[in-house]
Amino acid sequence: MENDSIKEANYKVFALLSNYLNHAPDFIEKEEIEEIVKGGVSFEYAFGVILAAAFGLDIVDNADDRDLFYNYFKNMIHQLDTSEYYNNPYYKNIKIPNIKVGNSELKYEKYKPFEGFVCDDIIQMEKGRQIPQIGFFATEFKFPAVLENDRIWMTITPNEIETMKEAVDGAYGNVLTFGLGLGYYPYMVSEKDNVDSITIIETNEDVIDLFKKHVLPQFRNAEKVKIIKADAFEYAQKHMAKGKYDFVFTDLWHDVSDGIDMYLKMKKYERKSPNTVFMYWIEKSILCYL
Repeated sequence: MENDSIKEANYKVFALLSNYLNHAPDFIEKEEIEEIVKGGVSFEYAFGVILAAAFGLDIVDNADDRDLFYNYFKNMIHQLDTSEYYNNPYYKNIKIPNIKVGNSELKYEKYKPFEGFVCDDIIQMEKGRQIPQIGFFATEFKFPAVLENDRIWMTITPNEIETMKEAVDGAYGNVLTFGLGLGYYPYMVSEKDNVDSITIIETNEDVIDLFKKHVLPQFRNAEKVKIIKADAFEYAQKHMAKGKYDFVFTDLWHDVSDGIDMYLKMKKYERKSPNTVFMYWIEKSILCYL
């Protein structure tokens, strides 16, 4: 009975957040936050109170709503520091021009002050409670992005940085990565002394061209990087085992919704390379749905 109650709460929180993030992530105003903070609470608590009210939750008089707020919002909302991310090696050393090639466009996008966004993998708590991770900045934050047909497709945001940390730390030897994006992962891995080579599998020629012309030349260790234009699953099936890679990182999906099937498909190829270490982008979040 308790597990059913937690599953129901999980579903409710995810549904509310999905609606918020997809339709009005920037509706919280600085003035609202500052007014609540005057009462001696944190920016994160103030953000959560405003969000709860927007969701129609009565956290004062309704016990169920109050429990939902304290069970989820306390561990869900995080005020982030812009300097922490602007000091990231990629942000510091790689400059992104505003360039368009075919249907792909390379540019900087931004989060407005107090705009909410997913900032890390879902946290799995005891008894099955799943806590999404929502971040915000108190000031504007600019981040590199690739747009496809005017739609944001690839970014380097706090979410990408946080959810790739383990795969960056774990990489060694000859590394294979499925998915190029803006080259954040290969850049971070190329900076490691214990990484000898990085092979990137990417199918989008426009993205490859943008990367080769405007990003790769800024890599200090560009000689470690090799790009192969190919379908990821075809390469995994026919060539991955032959490459004798030490470490493989897969980053092919936009989010959990389109990632589950690709994740399960790619996992099947692990048995072809028993001595290789495999990691997957947002795997912890994907496993929450399996």
